[in-house]
Amino acid sequence: MVNKLKVYQNFNISKRFHNSIILIGNFDGLHIGHQKLFNIAKNYKLRKKLNIGVITFDPIPKMFFNPEFKNYRISNFEQKLEILQTYNIDFVVNKKFDKNFSKTKYTNFIKNILYDKIKPEYIFVSNNFRFGNRREGSVNSLKKFEKKYNYQVINPSPLKKNLEIVSSTLIRKYLAKGKIKVANKYLKRNWSIEGTVKVGRKLGRRIGFPTCNLDIGDYVIAKPGVYAVKVKIQKNSKKFHGIANLGYRPTFNQKKLLLEVNIFNFSKNIYKKKLKVEFISFIRGEKKFKNIDQLKKQIDKDVLVSKKELNKKL
Repeated sequence: MVNKLKVYQNFNISKRFHNSIILIGNFDGLHIGHQKLFNIAKNYKLRKKLNIGVITFDPIPKMFFNPEFKNYRISNFEQKLEILQTYNIDFVVNKKFDKNFSKTKYTNFIKNILYDKIKPEYIFVSNNFRFGNRREGSVNSLKKFEKKYNYQVINPSPLKKNLEIVSSTLIRKYLAKGKIKVANKYLKRNWSIEGTVKVGRKLGRRIGFPTCNLDIGDYVIAKPGVYAVKVKIQKNSKKFHGIANLGYRPTFNQKKLLLEVNIFNFSKNIYKKKLKVEFISFIRGEKKFKNIDQLKKQIDKDVLVSKKELNKKL
């Protein structure tokens, strides 16, 4: 049976969660490197009969310090929670990362937050974990205070695939190159964007190819182009096959980045409904066509390729 996750917005957790196993990090995308950490923690939970808690930050600190990183997230918080639930996590602290918190000295983070409020028995972190003002705190800083504050640091070696350390940065790189299949392999699931269908300019409808329009918010920008996708509508468990264009629609001289999705053999009105769009395969890069007829011919070809790719997955 999966526990109901308790979510805190601050460090004032219930006493029943003291002396827990605590994992700290952004865990953006919860890729197979993170999953290795969570699986080890899960084994500790079974052996030691302890709760597991996760401390994570919103926004991701890099986004807070660098406004140019507007499109950066691999997954949103709801997606993160959904995945954490599968690891039988007991509670999550989703701390707002703001100017005030960013000035916390690393020693104060260890004493005033970890020791005084969280009281962990084990702290799980990745090797590149940094914390505190000016990122002065490291794994070694945590280890230095182990005996004084009565916790044990666990930091397993990073997971490597094809001589590369699997990281959120690596996955963003693959997404930017359109290497969606590699990204999905490292995520151990299909990378997806969730958003609400909004009213667009109905350009697709005008050419006989209606699409659902989604604003991608602060998700990382995958390579602009056409993708074979699977789509879930609201909480419906059924997945529909479709094709999506992520880009700026140069043929129509548009400037704003948009995700447009055409669901095959589907004609219902789903404005304002929440969609989950799973990216399965990259079909081609975005290009500007001389006229609408040329675009329509290309769309027909893209649909055939997309259906072929999606049928491979059945």
